[in-house]
Amino acid sequence: MTAAPLGTLRRWSILGGVAILLSLAMGMRQSFGLFQPSIIHDTAITAADFSLATALQNVVWGVSQPLVGWLADRFGARYVMLSGVLVYAAGLAIMMIATSALIFTIGAGLCIGLALSCTASSMTMTVTSRTVAAAERSVAMGAVSAVGSLGLVIASPLAQTLISAAGWQVALIGFLGLASVMLPAAIFAGRADAIAIEKSDNGDQSIGAAIQSALGHSGFIVMAIAYFVCGLQLVFLTTHLPNYLSICGLDASLGATALAIIGLFNVIGSYSFGWLGGRYPRQILLGGIYIIRSIAIAAYFTFPATPASTMVFAAVMGSLWLGVVPLVNGLVSQLFGLRFMATLTGIAFLSHQAGSFTGALGGGVIYDRLGSYDRAWQAAVIVGLIAGAFQMLMNVRPPRRREAIDRGLPSAA
Repeated sequence: MTAAPLGTLRRWSILGGVAILLSLAMGMRQSFGLFQPSIIHDTAITAADFSLATALQNVVWGVSQPLVGWLADRFGARYVMLSGVLVYAAGLAIMMIATSALIFTIGAGLCIGLALSCTASSMTMTVTSRTVAAAERSVAMGAVSAVGSLGLVIASPLAQTLISAAGWQVALIGFLGLASVMLPAAIFAGRADAIAIEKSDNGDQSIGAAIQSALGHSGFIVMAIAYFVCGLQLVFLTTHLPNYLSICGLDASLGATALAIIGLFNVIGSYSFGWLGGRYPRQILLGGIYIIRSIAIAAYFTFPATPASTMVFAAVMGSLWLGVVPLVNGLVSQLFGLRFMATLTGIAFLSHQAGSFTGALGGGVIYDRLGSYDRAWQAAVIVGLIAGAFQMLMNVRPPRRREAIDRGLPSAA
């Protein structure tokens, strides 16, 4: 079947499943920074160790994403997503019993990183794209990203409350409870495997040819490099903002509140950019996000942090947080179609995660060596402004083969 004949109930069950899956996977992952002060205090794990585990998580997520995408394109998304949920739960359990940097890194770095490649944005956006008609695709991805943002609103207050009342291990038990909800969500989302993709969407192109076409497309390369900066900025903030607030002498609960506000405003931002992406050039919107983010980071870190400035900063950043997801995935489908979308978005996401690695590890190393985050945020601002400018100039002309397919003509040999 195609997306059009899907019954309303079936379509909503799939979209609801991917939204819940994305919500909880990202909500828990983005709340891990709240655990840093307690874990450092109670174990032999240092700030640099925590940063390394987070950095490795992002590397594993990025490196495994193209392979996971290929598995989903080849064999279906359901088993990939279900496996990811189980690995996620295993990672949380290992983190809970960790007393050394090595064990913590296996759980938080290796397991969670692999699980995210199976349950987070690339997989859920691919399933969403296959479930709705082309005219509804951008707004649907924005809506799923928006609902997916609510996980941070749930996970960060839950984590901070349990950490304060009973300790960080109990908070991780709470996260295991959230992971159990991801199982039925993955089952419902996996019903998208029954939706057939029309052959005309990519002709008879092989996966190797699709990858070669993407890597030879200047616009795809520019988008992937700019995506690196996106990962750098966001993971630097989620990993180090709670510690930065602690250094500034602000209440520990402010970090959780800031993350919750990011999640809440992300609902508005993700849906809005999904809607806008169906009406205006996506590359311009993406570049604008990177530039405005950079200006907001510079404004916040230039002046002493206060509860009020932190709340305003969180609201601004939340509005720009996952708005990139429907835009990047929309550009990939616009340029290359749906047949190998999971694989190609996985390749772009590898660049994003290289940036995440740099943001997480670099922030920790700079702080440990200089005793300040100043050089870290300044670097994030500079590269963000550069990336935004280049992103706006991205080539959005589809490859010749794709243009020929869209026109119903024989593709060039």
